Amino acid sequence: MNKRIVILGAGESGVGSAVLAKKLGNDVFVSDFGSIKNVYKKKLNEKNISWEDEKHTESMILNADEIIKSPGISEKAPIVIKAKEKNIPIISEIEFAGRHTDAFKICITGSNGKTTTTMLIYYILSNAGLNVGIAGNIGKSFALQVAEEKFDYYVIELSSFQLDGMCNFKAEMAIIMNITPDHLDRYNGMQDYINSKYRIVQNQTPNDYFIFWAEDQILIQENKKRKILSKHLPFALNTEIEQGAFVCENIIKFKYTNKDFDMSVNELALKGQHNTYNSMAAGIATQVLKIRKEVIRESLSSFKGVEHRLESVLKVQGIEFINDSKATNINSTWYALESMNDKLIWIVGGVDKGNDYSLLEDLVRQKVKAIVCLGKDNEKIHNAFKGIVDTIVDTQSASEAVKTAYYLGSKDDTVLLSPACASFDLFNNYEERGNLFKKAVRDL
Repeated sequence: MNKRIVILGAGESGVGSAVLAKKLGNDVFVSDFGSIKNVYKKKLNEKNISWEDEKHTESMILNADEIIKSPGISEKAPIVIKAKEKNIPIISEIEFAGRHTDAFKICITGSNGKTTTTMLIYYILSNAGLNVGIAGNIGKSFALQVAEEKFDYYVIELSSFQLDGMCNFKAEMAIIMNITPDHLDRYNGMQDYINSKYRIVQNQTPNDYFIFWAEDQILIQENKKRKILSKHLPFALNTEIEQGAFVCENIIKFKYTNKDFDMSVNELALKGQHNTYNSMAAGIATQVLKIRKEVIRESLSSFKGVEHRLESVLKVQGIEFINDSKATNINSTWYALESMNDKLIWIVGGVDKGNDYSLLEDLVRQKVKAIVCLGKDNEKIHNAFKGIVDTIVDTQSASEAVKTAYYLGSKDDTVLLSPACASFDLFNNYEERGNLFKKAVRDL
């Protein structure tokens, strides 16, 4: 039966949902309170889909049988509240697209590491010759691919906001990398955020798989509290694992059924402790899918990494510049600082999501010689690190931050952009922040 489907938000997720809804024969209307990019207007017009931007016309929205809400729109938005008052079901693009594919879905979440792990799994499966798509926070939307492609497997990166709108969706393989405080400005406390992440395992059966970090204290407690039916395959750095992966004397041991194999940590293309976790999760996931160990090993040792995640940019006069713009919370920045040598000039700042900078104190004391703040309001950073770092400077643009860091640096120093904050005060998103940082480095 045809439905009246309204899409709120006309970015990648919303437009993909609209295309799929239209293909299924529904009456579709797209509404965006901001302005819709020309590329998306063109797509909607090509598909003969009605849309509006810079407003929400209630008479056109509140007559919906179902609303698909883009993840960036808050639950507290007035139009969302009104739709709930009228008991109109509100779902996510992932929930909607999941109804219309029988592909095997590998879903990855976590406060940190989910993009790299998603890309790693996709890389391994592609190298193995599988018919695989990548979706969620990466590339083309899941819904658009369900509408226009025919993949056998999807590797889907899921944020907590995407998970919030999922009810009946099931991940055949669910991966939680870790849970640390993040987005607490949008949730009613930490438990709310944790519950959101754990939606990734809802609806799983004993035939499905749950991969997780066995040493994450939050995951340890939550796994005890919940009845998760799927097969548990943990990974760990300091704990021997019967089925999953662990590190012993710098050797990763992958163990699943009788298909065990080993790989030296030194062989991994991606360095740093956090990337050992990412590689373990990707290795187990692909081992379950019966990918040959030679393909897994070769892929983990040749993967090139993710843009804006500990991305080496250039060396200028012996000073190395590293772009870690994707680090939008304290935990991500902790891993970045942990993987660096000393003699560090750290560029930090932006929109604070409730950061506790004391968690970085020891690393900053050991490694950081100067801090360059990149944000409109840097008072919290000054208060956290005065007395620990002698030089703390404020800047208001990527170009100014890079020039300041360069003048503060000398041969063999490293300049690390790892903001620990969202980008929205000075930039549209972390990608723009990272790209402007890279341009400024090249312009030195």
